[in-house]
Amino acid sequence: MAKPVVAIVGRPNVGKSTFFNYIVGQRISIVEDTPGVTRDRVYAETNWRGRDFVVVDTAGIEEMTGDAIVDQMREQVDIAISVADVIVFLTDIKQGVTVADEDITVLLKKSKKPIVLVCNKADNYGDEPAELYDFYNLGLGTPIPISAANAKGIGDVLDEIYEKCPKESEKEIESDIIKVAIIGKPNVGKSSLVNKLLGENRVIVSNVAGTTRDAIDSEFENEFGKYVFIDTAGIRRKSKVKENIEKYSVMRSNLAIERADVCIVMIDATEGVSEQDSKIVGEAHEAGKGIIIAVNKWDEISKDNHTVDKFKKQIYNELPFASYAPIIFISAKTGQRVRDLFKMINNVANQNSLRVSTAVLNQTINEAIAVVQPPTDKGRRLKIYYGTQATTKPPTFVIFVNKKELFHFSYERYLVNCIRNNFGLEGTPVRIMVREKIDDEK
Repeated sequence: MAKPVVAIVGRPNVGKSTFFNYIVGQRISIVEDTPGVTRDRVYAETNWRGRDFVVVDTAGIEEMTGDAIVDQMREQVDIAISVADVIVFLTDIKQGVTVADEDITVLLKKSKKPIVLVCNKADNYGDEPAELYDFYNLGLGTPIPISAANAKGIGDVLDEIYEKCPKESEKEIESDIIKVAIIGKPNVGKSSLVNKLLGENRVIVSNVAGTTRDAIDSEFENEFGKYVFIDTAGIRRKSKVKENIEKYSVMRSNLAIERADVCIVMIDATEGVSEQDSKIVGEAHEAGKGIIIAVNKWDEISKDNHTVDKFKKQIYNELPFASYAPIIFISAKTGQRVRDLFKMINNVANQNSLRVSTAVLNQTINEAIAVVQPPTDKGRRLKIYYGTQATTKPPTFVIFVNKKELFHFSYERYLVNCIRNNFGLEGTPVRIMVREKIDDEK
Protein backbone atom coordinates (compact mmCIF):
# COMPACT_ATOMS: atom_id res chain seq x y z
CA MET A 1 0.00 0.00 0.00
CA ALA A 2 1.34 3.40 -0.95
CA LYS A 3 0.16 5.17 2.20
CA PRO A 4 1.80 4.28 5.55
CA VAL A 5 -0.39 2.26 7.92
CA VAL A 6 -0.68 3.21 11.60
CA ALA A 7 -2.26 0.64 13.95
CA ILE A 8 -3.70 1.67 17.32
CA VAL A 9 -3.43 -1.15 19.87
CA GLY A 10 -3.88 -1.53 23.60
CA ARG A 11 -6.01 -3.07 26.32
CA PRO A 12 -9.81 -2.85 26.10
CA ASN A 13 -11.43 0.43 27.13
CA VAL A 14 -8.31 2.62 27.20
CA GLY A 15 -9.77 5.07 24.66
CA LYS A 16 -8.49 3.75 21.35
CA SER A 17 -11.68 4.47 19.43
CA THR A 18 -12.00 7.98 20.88
CA PHE A 19 -8.40 8.69 19.85
CA PHE A 20 -9.00 7.16 16.40
CA ASN A 21 -12.12 9.22 15.77
CA TYR A 22 -10.39 12.45 16.72
CA ILE A 23 -7.35 12.04 14.47
CA VAL A 24 -9.38 10.99 11.43
CA GLY A 25 -11.82 13.85 12.01
CA GLN A 26 -15.05 11.89 12.03
CA ARG A 27 -17.01 9.44 14.14
CA ILE A 28 -16.07 6.20 12.41
CA SER A 29 -15.25 3.83 15.24
CA ILE A 30 -17.97 3.00 17.72
CA VAL A 31 -17.37 4.69 21.08
CA GLU A 32 -19.07 3.15 24.11
CA ASP A 33 -17.99 2.60 27.71
CA THR A 34 -18.15 -1.15 27.26
CA PRO A 35 -14.93 -3.20 26.99
CA GLY A 36 -14.71 -5.11 23.74
CA VAL A 37 -17.01 -2.85 21.72
CA THR A 38 -14.56 -2.49 18.82
CA ARG A 39 -14.28 -6.07 17.62
CA ASP A 40 -12.80 -5.74 14.12
CA ARG A 41 -10.18 -3.58 12.53
CA VAL A 42 -11.48 -0.25 11.29
CA TYR A 43 -9.60 1.67 8.59
CA ALA A 44 -9.66 5.37 7.78
CA GLU A 45 -7.38 7.82 6.01
CA THR A 46 -6.11 11.02 7.55
CA ASN A 47 -3.48 13.67 6.89
CA TRP A 48 -0.89 15.35 9.07
CA ARG A 49 1.64 17.94 7.92
CA GLY A 50 0.79 17.16 4.31
CA ARG A 51 1.32 13.43 4.71
CA ASP A 52 -1.50 10.95 4.06
CA PHE A 53 -1.63 7.77 6.09
CA VAL A 54 -4.11 5.05 6.98
CA VAL A 55 -5.13 4.59 10.61
CA VAL A 56 -6.34 1.21 11.89
CA ASP A 57 -8.42 0.97 15.06
CA THR A 58 -8.32 -2.47 16.66
CA ALA A 59 -10.09 -4.53 19.25
CA GLY A 60 -8.56 -4.46 22.72
CA ILE A 61 -5.90 -7.13 23.25
CA GLU A 62 -6.96 -9.73 25.79
CA GLU A 63 -5.52 -13.03 26.95
CA MET A 64 -6.33 -16.06 24.82
CA THR A 65 -9.40 -17.73 26.30
CA GLY A 66 -12.00 -20.32 25.44
CA ASP A 67 -14.21 -17.59 23.96
CA ALA A 68 -14.05 -17.90 20.17
CA ILE A 69 -14.81 -14.22 19.52
CA VAL A 70 -12.18 -13.00 22.02
CA ASP A 71 -9.61 -15.31 20.43
CA GLN A 72 -10.46 -13.96 16.97
CA MET A 73 -10.21 -10.38 18.29
CA ARG A 74 -6.62 -11.18 19.31
CA GLU A 75 -5.97 -12.62 15.84
CA GLN A 76 -7.31 -9.44 14.20
CA VAL A 77 -4.91 -7.30 16.27
CA ASP A 78 -2.03 -9.55 15.24
CA ILE A 79 -2.94 -9.01 11.58
CA ALA A 80 -3.18 -5.24 12.08
CA ILE A 81 0.25 -5.18 13.70
CA SER A 82 1.71 -7.25 10.86
CA VAL A 83 0.55 -4.78 8.18
CA ALA A 84 1.37 -1.62 10.19
CA ASP A 85 4.31 0.67 9.48
CA VAL A 86 3.92 2.39 12.86
CA ILE A 87 2.15 1.16 16.00
CA VAL A 88 0.52 3.48 18.54
CA PHE A 89 0.38 1.69 21.90
CA LEU A 90 -2.37 3.34 23.92
CA THR A 91 -2.39 2.90 27.71
CA ASP A 92 -4.44 4.28 30.62
CA ILE A 93 -2.35 6.58 32.83
CA LYS A 94 -4.93 6.43 35.62
CA GLN A 95 -4.58 2.66 35.92
CA GLY A 96 -0.81 2.71 35.59
CA VAL A 97 1.26 -0.07 34.04
CA THR A 98 -0.70 -3.32 34.23
CA VAL A 99 0.37 -6.91 33.65
CA ALA A 100 -1.60 -6.79 30.39
CA ASP A 101 0.40 -3.71 29.29
CA GLU A 102 3.63 -5.61 29.94
CA ASP A 103 2.38 -8.59 27.91
CA ILE A 104 1.42 -6.30 25.03
CA THR A 105 4.86 -4.70 25.20
CA VAL A 106 6.50 -8.09 24.65
CA LEU A 107 4.21 -8.68 21.66
CA LEU A 108 5.03 -5.28 20.18
CA LYS A 109 8.77 -5.61 20.65
CA LYS A 110 8.68 -8.89 18.74
CA SER A 111 7.10 -7.07 15.79
CA LYS A 112 10.21 -4.85 15.49
CA LYS A 113 7.97 -2.03 14.25
CA PRO A 114 8.33 1.65 15.28
CA ILE A 115 6.20 2.22 18.37
CA VAL A 116 4.66 5.39 19.79
CA LEU A 117 3.80 4.94 23.48
CA VAL A 118 0.78 7.03 24.47
CA CYS A 119 -0.70 7.45 27.96
CA ASN A 120 -4.34 8.42 27.67
CA LYS A 121 -6.69 10.01 30.22
CA ALA A 122 -4.10 12.57 31.41
CA ASP A 123 -6.96 15.03 31.72
CA ASN A 124 -5.35 17.63 33.99
CA TYR A 125 -3.43 20.50 32.43
CA GLY A 126 -0.08 21.62 33.74
CA ASP A 127 3.07 19.68 34.65
CA GLU A 128 3.58 16.11 33.49
CA PRO A 129 1.73 13.70 35.79
CA ALA A 130 3.94 11.70 38.15
CA GLU A 131 2.27 8.48 37.00
CA LEU A 132 3.86 8.97 33.58
CA TYR A 133 7.30 7.89 34.77
CA ASP A 134 6.19 4.31 35.47
CA PHE A 135 5.67 3.85 31.73
CA TYR A 136 9.37 4.44 31.00
CA ASN A 137 9.90 0.98 32.51
CA LEU A 138 8.25 -0.59 29.47
CA GLY A 139 11.33 0.27 27.43
CA LEU A 140 9.37 1.73 24.51
CA GLY A 141 10.79 5.22 24.60
CA THR A 142 9.32 8.44 25.92
CA PRO A 143 5.60 8.13 26.76
CA ILE A 144 3.34 10.91 25.50
CA PRO A 145 0.56 12.02 27.89
CA ILE A 146 -2.74 12.85 26.19
CA SER A 147 -6.43 13.22 26.82
CA ALA A 148 -8.26 11.85 23.78
CA ALA A 149 -11.58 13.04 25.21
CA ASN A 150 -10.31 16.63 25.55
CA ALA A 151 -8.03 16.63 22.48
CA LYS A 152 -5.01 17.33 24.67
CA GLY A 153 -1.60 16.29 23.33
CA ILE A 154 -2.95 14.77 20.09
CA GLY A 155 -0.65 16.93 17.95
CA ASP A 156 2.42 15.58 19.77
CA VAL A 157 1.35 12.03 18.95
CA LEU A 158 0.76 12.89 15.29
CA ASP A 159 4.16 14.56 15.09
CA GLU A 160 5.77 11.40 16.44
CA ILE A 161 3.84 9.25 13.98
CA TYR A 162 4.97 11.55 11.17
CA GLU A 163 8.61 11.18 12.18
CA LYS A 164 8.40 7.38 12.44
CA CYS A 165 6.53 6.79 9.17
CA PRO A 166 8.67 5.48 6.31
CA LYS A 167 9.82 7.98 3.73
CA GLU A 168 7.04 8.99 1.39
CA SER A 169 7.10 7.15 -1.91
CA GLU A 170 5.50 8.36 -5.08
CA LYS A 171 1.76 8.31 -4.68
CA GLU A 172 -0.18 6.05 -6.96
CA ILE A 173 -3.29 7.26 -8.69
CA GLU A 174 -6.05 5.25 -7.04
CA SER A 175 -8.99 6.44 -9.10
CA ASP A 176 -9.36 2.94 -10.52
CA ILE A 177 -10.12 1.43 -7.09
CA ILE A 178 -13.70 0.17 -6.81
CA LYS A 179 -15.30 0.47 -3.38
CA VAL A 180 -17.65 -2.43 -2.67
CA ALA A 181 -19.99 -2.54 0.34
CA ILE A 182 -21.18 -5.98 1.46
CA ILE A 183 -24.61 -5.38 2.99
CA GLY A 184 -27.51 -7.45 4.25
CA LYS A 185 -29.32 -8.72 7.31
CA PRO A 186 -27.32 -10.04 10.28
CA ASN A 187 -25.84 -13.51 9.95
CA VAL A 188 -26.40 -13.77 6.20
CA GLY A 189 -22.71 -14.52 5.54
CA LYS A 190 -21.21 -11.10 4.79
CA SER A 191 -17.94 -11.62 6.69
CA SER A 192 -17.58 -15.13 5.25
CA LEU A 193 -17.91 -13.69 1.75
CA VAL A 194 -15.28 -11.02 2.40
CA ASN A 195 -12.88 -13.62 3.76
CA LYS A 196 -13.45 -15.86 0.74
CA LEU A 197 -12.93 -12.95 -1.66
CA LEU A 198 -9.73 -11.86 0.08
CA GLY A 199 -8.36 -15.33 0.68
CA GLU A 200 -7.54 -14.58 4.31
CA ASN A 201 -9.33 -14.21 7.62
CA ARG A 202 -9.64 -10.43 7.35
CA VAL A 203 -12.86 -10.06 9.35
CA ILE A 204 -14.30 -12.03 12.24
CA VAL A 205 -16.58 -14.88 11.21
CA SER A 206 -19.06 -16.25 13.73
CA ASN A 207 -22.54 -17.71 13.64
CA VAL A 208 -23.54 -15.29 16.40
CA ALA A 209 -25.76 -12.66 14.77
CA GLY A 210 -24.40 -9.14 15.16
CA THR A 211 -20.70 -10.07 15.44
CA THR A 212 -19.56 -7.38 13.00
CA ARG A 213 -20.47 -4.06 14.59
CA ASP A 214 -18.30 -1.72 12.53
CA ALA A 215 -17.92 -1.27 8.79
CA ILE A 216 -14.54 -2.76 7.91
CA ASP A 217 -12.45 -1.65 4.90
CA SER A 218 -10.17 -4.23 3.29
CA GLU A 219 -7.98 -3.26 0.34
CA PHE A 220 -7.38 -5.95 -2.23
CA GLU A 221 -5.86 -6.32 -5.69
CA ASN A 222 -5.91 -9.24 -8.11
CA GLU A 223 -5.95 -9.87 -11.87
CA PHE A 224 -9.42 -8.34 -12.09
CA GLY A 225 -8.50 -4.98 -10.56
CA LYS A 226 -8.18 -3.00 -7.33
CA TYR A 227 -10.90 -3.03 -4.71
CA VAL A 228 -11.84 -1.87 -1.25
CA PHE A 229 -14.32 -4.30 0.32
CA ILE A 230 -16.44 -2.82 3.11
CA ASP A 231 -17.86 -5.47 5.43
CA THR A 232 -20.76 -4.01 7.38
CA ALA A 233 -22.77 -4.77 10.45
CA GLY A 234 -26.01 -6.55 9.66
CA ILE A 235 -28.88 -4.10 9.21
CA ARG A 236 -31.81 -4.98 11.47
CA ARG A 237 -35.28 -3.54 11.63
CA LYS A 238 -35.33 -0.33 13.67
CA SER A 239 -37.77 -1.91 16.13
CA LYS A 240 -35.13 -4.50 16.96
CA VAL A 241 -32.30 -2.01 17.36
CA LYS A 242 -32.21 -1.48 21.11
CA GLU A 243 -28.59 -1.13 22.20
CA ASN A 244 -26.75 2.12 21.46
CA ILE A 245 -23.94 0.04 20.00
CA GLU A 246 -26.25 -1.53 17.44
CA LYS A 247 -27.75 1.85 16.55
CA TYR A 248 -24.25 3.03 15.68
CA SER A 249 -23.76 -0.13 13.61
CA VAL A 250 -26.86 0.53 11.50
CA MET A 251 -25.69 4.09 10.99
CA ARG A 252 -22.27 2.76 9.97
CA SER A 253 -23.81 0.40 7.43
CA ASN A 254 -25.77 3.25 5.86
CA LEU A 255 -22.63 5.37 5.69
CA ALA A 256 -20.82 2.43 4.09
CA ILE A 257 -23.46 2.39 1.36
CA GLU A 258 -22.83 6.09 0.77
CA ARG A 259 -19.08 5.52 0.42
CA ALA A 260 -19.41 2.56 -1.94
CA ASP A 261 -19.47 2.43 -5.72
CA VAL A 262 -21.10 -1.01 -5.78
CA CYS A 263 -23.26 -2.70 -3.12
CA ILE A 264 -23.41 -6.48 -2.94
CA VAL A 265 -26.72 -7.20 -1.22
CA MET A 266 -26.64 -10.66 0.33
CA ILE A 267 -29.88 -12.63 0.64
CA ASP A 268 -30.21 -15.93 2.51
CA ALA A 269 -31.34 -18.60 0.06
CA THR A 270 -32.84 -20.64 2.89
CA GLU A 271 -35.11 -17.74 3.91
CA GLY A 272 -35.91 -16.03 0.63
CA VAL A 273 -36.54 -12.31 0.22
CA SER A 274 -37.81 -10.64 3.38
CA GLU A 275 -39.26 -7.20 4.00
CA GLN A 276 -35.96 -6.19 5.56
CA ASP A 277 -34.07 -7.34 2.44
CA SER A 278 -36.32 -5.05 0.40
CA LYS A 279 -35.51 -2.11 2.68
CA ILE A 280 -31.78 -2.76 2.43
CA VAL A 281 -31.86 -2.94 -1.37
CA GLY A 282 -33.97 0.21 -1.29
CA GLU A 283 -31.25 2.03 0.68
CA ALA A 284 -28.68 1.22 -2.01
CA HIS A 285 -31.12 2.07 -4.80
CA GLU A 286 -32.00 5.45 -3.30
CA ALA A 287 -28.30 6.18 -2.82
CA GLY A 288 -27.77 5.60 -6.56
CA LYS A 289 -25.25 2.82 -6.10
CA GLY A 290 -24.51 -0.09 -8.38
CA ILE A 291 -26.26 -3.18 -7.02
CA ILE A 292 -25.52 -6.90 -7.23
CA ILE A 293 -27.87 -9.33 -5.49
CA ALA A 294 -25.92 -12.31 -4.12
CA VAL A 295 -28.10 -15.21 -2.99
CA ASN A 296 -25.93 -16.94 -0.38
CA LYS A 297 -26.10 -20.48 1.06
CA TRP A 298 -27.05 -21.82 -2.37
CA ASP A 299 -25.30 -25.07 -1.45
CA GLU A 300 -28.03 -25.72 1.13
CA ILE A 301 -30.90 -25.61 -1.39
CA SER A 302 -32.40 -28.65 -3.11
CA LYS A 303 -32.46 -27.83 -6.81
CA ASP A 304 -33.96 -28.87 -10.12
CA ASN A 305 -33.80 -27.37 -13.61
CA HIS A 306 -36.28 -24.62 -12.68
CA THR A 307 -34.95 -23.58 -9.25
CA VAL A 308 -32.77 -20.68 -10.47
CA ASP A 309 -35.53 -19.20 -12.63
CA LYS A 310 -38.05 -19.51 -9.79
CA PHE A 311 -35.71 -17.74 -7.36
CA LYS A 312 -34.98 -14.94 -9.82
CA LYS A 313 -38.69 -14.43 -10.50
CA GLN A 314 -39.43 -14.31 -6.77
CA ILE A 315 -36.63 -11.80 -6.14
CA TYR A 316 -37.69 -9.45 -8.93
CA ASN A 317 -41.34 -9.72 -7.84
CA GLU A 318 -40.34 -8.67 -4.32
CA LEU A 319 -37.88 -6.03 -5.57
CA PRO A 320 -39.50 -4.58 -8.71
CA PHE A 321 -37.66 -1.27 -8.32
CA ALA A 322 -34.33 -3.14 -8.63
CA SER A 323 -35.13 -5.32 -11.63
CA TYR A 324 -31.95 -3.96 -13.25
CA ALA A 325 -29.74 -5.64 -10.62
CA PRO A 326 -27.96 -8.84 -11.71
CA ILE A 327 -28.45 -11.89 -9.48
CA ILE A 328 -25.76 -14.43 -8.64
CA PHE A 329 -26.20 -17.61 -6.61
CA ILE A 330 -23.21 -18.27 -4.37
CA SER A 331 -21.93 -20.11 -1.34
CA ALA A 332 -19.55 -18.06 0.78
CA LYS A 333 -18.83 -21.26 2.71
CA THR A 334 -17.69 -23.41 -0.24
CA GLY A 335 -16.62 -20.58 -2.55
CA GLN A 336 -19.15 -21.51 -5.23
CA ARG A 337 -19.20 -18.75 -7.91
CA VAL A 338 -17.50 -16.30 -5.54
CA ARG A 339 -14.77 -15.43 -8.05
CA ASP A 340 -17.45 -14.65 -10.64
CA LEU A 341 -18.32 -11.65 -8.48
CA PHE A 342 -15.20 -9.75 -9.57
CA LYS A 343 -16.31 -9.51 -13.22
CA MET A 344 -19.80 -8.55 -12.11
CA ILE A 345 -18.42 -5.84 -9.82
CA ASN A 346 -16.30 -4.40 -12.64
CA ASN A 347 -19.23 -4.39 -15.06
CA VAL A 348 -21.67 -2.80 -12.61
CA ALA A 349 -19.12 -0.15 -11.58
CA ASN A 350 -18.53 0.71 -15.25
CA GLN A 351 -22.26 0.91 -15.92
CA ASN A 352 -22.80 3.10 -12.86
CA SER A 353 -20.21 5.57 -14.16
CA LEU A 354 -21.22 5.35 -17.86
CA ARG A 355 -21.48 8.60 -19.78
CA VAL A 356 -23.61 8.88 -22.93
CA SER A 357 -23.02 11.57 -25.55
CA THR A 358 -25.81 14.09 -26.04
CA ALA A 359 -26.19 13.26 -29.72
CA VAL A 360 -26.57 9.53 -29.15
CA LEU A 361 -28.93 10.11 -26.20
CA ASN A 362 -31.22 12.33 -28.26
CA GLN A 363 -31.26 9.83 -31.10
CA THR A 364 -32.51 7.25 -28.59
CA ILE A 365 -35.13 9.65 -27.22
CA ASN A 366 -36.38 10.53 -30.72
CA GLU A 367 -36.68 6.86 -31.64
CA ALA A 368 -38.61 6.22 -28.44
CA ILE A 369 -41.01 9.12 -29.19
CA ALA A 370 -41.58 7.79 -32.72
CA VAL A 371 -42.65 4.41 -31.34
CA VAL A 372 -44.78 5.68 -28.43
CA GLN A 373 -46.11 9.22 -28.59
CA PRO A 374 -45.85 11.33 -25.41
CA PRO A 375 -49.09 11.50 -23.38
CA THR A 376 -51.73 14.21 -23.58
CA ASP A 377 -53.83 15.80 -20.88
CA LYS A 378 -56.93 17.94 -21.57
CA GLY A 379 -55.97 18.33 -25.19
CA ARG A 380 -52.38 19.37 -24.55
CA ARG A 381 -49.56 17.01 -25.51
CA LEU A 382 -46.22 16.63 -23.78
CA LYS A 383 -43.36 17.89 -25.93
CA ILE A 384 -39.87 16.58 -25.33
CA TYR A 385 -37.30 18.95 -26.80
CA TYR A 386 -34.03 17.22 -25.99
CA GLY A 387 -32.07 15.48 -23.25
CA THR A 388 -28.56 15.54 -21.88
CA GLN A 389 -26.66 13.60 -19.24
CA ALA A 390 -26.09 15.64 -16.10
CA THR A 391 -23.89 13.30 -14.11
CA THR A 392 -22.83 9.73 -13.42
CA LYS A 393 -22.95 7.46 -10.35
CA PRO A 394 -25.76 6.92 -11.09
CA PRO A 395 -26.34 7.96 -14.71
CA THR A 396 -28.65 10.96 -14.44
CA PHE A 397 -30.35 12.51 -17.47
CA VAL A 398 -32.04 15.89 -17.77
CA ILE A 399 -35.04 15.96 -20.11
CA PHE A 400 -36.33 19.35 -21.29
CA VAL A 401 -40.10 19.51 -21.87
CA ASN A 402 -42.88 22.05 -22.36
CA LYS A 403 -44.81 21.17 -19.17
CA LYS A 404 -43.45 19.09 -16.30
CA GLU A 405 -46.89 17.99 -15.12
CA LEU A 406 -47.49 16.28 -18.48
CA PHE A 407 -44.45 14.07 -17.99
CA HIS A 408 -46.20 11.14 -16.33
CA PHE A 409 -44.34 8.50 -14.37
CA SER A 410 -45.38 5.80 -16.84
CA TYR A 411 -43.73 7.64 -19.73
CA GLU A 412 -40.62 8.28 -17.65
CA ARG A 413 -40.39 4.55 -16.98
CA TYR A 414 -40.81 3.90 -20.71
CA LEU A 415 -37.94 6.28 -21.56
CA VAL A 416 -35.72 4.71 -18.89
CA ASN A 417 -36.37 1.26 -20.38
CA CYS A 418 -35.51 2.57 -23.86
CA ILE A 419 -32.26 4.07 -22.54
CA ARG A 420 -31.40 0.77 -20.83
CA ASN A 421 -32.14 -1.18 -24.02
CA ASN A 422 -29.70 0.99 -25.94
CA PHE A 423 -26.89 1.43 -23.44
CA GLY A 424 -27.16 -1.56 -21.08
CA LEU A 425 -26.81 0.10 -17.67
CA GLU A 426 -27.03 -3.25 -15.91
CA GLY A 427 -26.85 -3.07 -12.14
CA THR A 428 -27.27 0.69 -11.82
CA PRO A 429 -30.24 2.95 -11.12
CA VAL A 430 -31.08 5.49 -13.83
CA ARG A 431 -32.44 8.86 -12.82
CA ILE A 432 -34.48 11.31 -14.89
CA MET A 433 -34.69 15.01 -14.05
CA VAL A 434 -37.37 17.02 -15.87
CA ARG A 435 -36.89 20.69 -16.71
CA GLU A 436 -39.29 23.05 -18.46
CA LYS A 437 -38.14 24.93 -21.53
CA ILE A 438 -40.09 27.90 -22.87
CA ASP A 439 -42.08 26.90 -25.93
CA ASP A 440 -41.42 29.47 -28.64
CA GLU A 441 -44.42 28.35 -30.69
CA LYS A 442 -47.45 30.63 -30.57
